[in-house]
Amino acid sequence: MADRTSPLGLEELHALVAGGEIDTVVLAFPDMQGRLQGKRFAARFFLDEVLEHGTEGCNYLLAVDTEMNTVDGYDMSSWDRGYGDFALHPDLGTLRRVPWHEGTAMVIADLAWNDGSPVLAAPRQILRRQLQRLAALGHTAQVGTELEFIVFKDTYEQAWDANYRGLTPANQYNIDYSVLGTGRIEPLLRRIRNEMAGAGMTVESAKGECNPGQHEIAFRYDDALVTCDQHAIYKTGAKEIAAQEGVSITFMAKYNEREGNSCHIHLSLADEHGHNAMAGGPGSPGGMSEVMRHFLAGQLAALRDFSLLYAPNINSYKRFQPGSFAPTAVAWGYDNRTCALRVVGHGRSTRFENRVPGGDVNPHLAVAGMVAAGLHGIEQKLELPEPCPGNAYTAEYAHVPTTLREAAELWETSALAKAAFGDEVVAHYSNMARVELAAFDAAVTDWELRRSFERM
Repeated sequence: MADRTSPLGLEELHALVAGGEIDTVVLAFPDMQGRLQGKRFAARFFLDEVLEHGTEGCNYLLAVDTEMNTVDGYDMSSWDRGYGDFALHPDLGTLRRVPWHEGTAMVIADLAWNDGSPVLAAPRQILRRQLQRLAALGHTAQVGTELEFIVFKDTYEQAWDANYRGLTPANQYNIDYSVLGTGRIEPLLRRIRNEMAGAGMTVESAKGECNPGQHEIAFRYDDALVTCDQHAIYKTGAKEIAAQEGVSITFMAKYNEREGNSCHIHLSLADEHGHNAMAGGPGSPGGMSEVMRHFLAGQLAALRDFSLLYAPNINSYKRFQPGSFAPTAVAWGYDNRTCALRVVGHGRSTRFENRVPGGDVNPHLAVAGMVAAGLHGIEQKLELPEPCPGNAYTAEYAHVPTTLREAAELWETSALAKAAFGDEVVAHYSNMARVELAAFDAAVTDWELRRSFERM
């Protein structure tokens, strides 16, 4: 893939640092959970030292659980190996301002071992590898993510102290597409939109959603790696802006028994001339090219095996309920929101939407899965079955996995996953799932307490 001009040029950064306008540079990378991990540097030190040589970080950052506990089972990082470092090298194509922090710029890092070889299990590297495979066929992936969140009037500290129960949502009722509903918290939404634009992202819109306090801010599609990097920056930045405003937001897939937070991912392919390779010519079935039909068939073939990449947590699977607008069927359809895969657009906007991921998804891993699945379809020339014409919830289709345990078993034993990602990556993320399952199996939940404390 050709390098994309960054939102902030290096010469401009030098000038801003010299003029005292930028004094801090954040160097960070997306971890297994899609969170940004890294360091804040004095800007002058970054330019003088880190820019050329990079920096180091403990390699346990890709071998801990959500709460940053060191856990067993990872080959790359353990007590036996001494928890050494890997290197963080700035990708200057991602350099940008961070408007929500005064005097701050940010750059995303790639991870490497001391011998210079890439860290294969790093989410950004996993995506790069699949994009390289796609490029070998003359295609690039264009991606857009639609990330939902719920806003609460409580601060993050208040939410913690309340054990995340009894929080006050920013809206009291369903405000799906309601201009009044979004207007109630427009100061927060406006800050997020404008400051993400200041960080180099192209904002499209904001709209209300169904769950009380639920909203979505959409950004223009871009090259796959660019979109995934921006997704991670936006998710971190939105939380930081919310904290500054004295409120909190959650991207967890299923906060309560109402509608969950989705993260629908749109993907199209461009050929070497920049034309949409998914758009079919006159008379093509459904307006889709042969490439798109094979690519979409690959999504169906790999969806169950790759569900761990789309739904990585225990909570992710609580979304998949009939009639919830979260999919339960491994099916595709034209503009059909009951299916896991929805074909939308016409002509040059032809694309498909993966509706499986929730707000907790790691975008780099999910898009890597979608590209790998599509490549499988192209390479094997898989035939696309007929679309679902009606309600996929009640039709006879294979089922989206219903638990993390089921998804992890499918992933761990998948010949397709091992062929696409390699044994090291499959083992690494299998262990991530095992760690989460072990932690959950050992936990005593509020549900158990309510049902058992007195009545059992």
